[in-house]
Amino acid sequence: MFSSQDSALRPDRVIHIHSAAPPKPAYGQACNGCGVCCLAVPCPLGMLLSRRRQGACAALVWEGAAGLYRCGAISQPRQAVQQALPRRLQWLARPLSCLLARLARRWIAAGQGCDSRLDVQRPADIADNATTHSQDLHDR
Repeated sequence: MFSSQDSALRPDRVIHIHSAAPPKPAYGQACNGCGVCCLAVPCPLGMLLSRRRQGACAALVWEGAAGLYRCGAISQPRQAVQQALPRRLQWLARPLSCLLARLARRWIAAGQGCDSRLDVQRPADIADNATTHSQDLHDR
């Protein structure tokens, strides 16, 4: 999946990830549906569907049964288009979703591997680091 300038994100930025989501794969490894890239910043297609340039992509979908995130432009194109269109243009949802379903995989580079260089720390990791840091200070 595509994520825009990872370096533009604050290093202390918090994104909320479903607790059952798989851990983020290493850069270049196969996408596993962790959702980190799309929760941090929408890709160009996500910007269009979300109508925003920052924050989580509105088209991102949590699939609880599978325990992973999916791009709604691929898994639920009609809902993604309906969510993006103003009410007066809803009649375009069906034809646009057919087009989106065909093009979205290529637009988001599905299957090309993880392209997010974000360093992810889950709450348990943060608590462990805080305890270790506190213990280090105490031992000095």
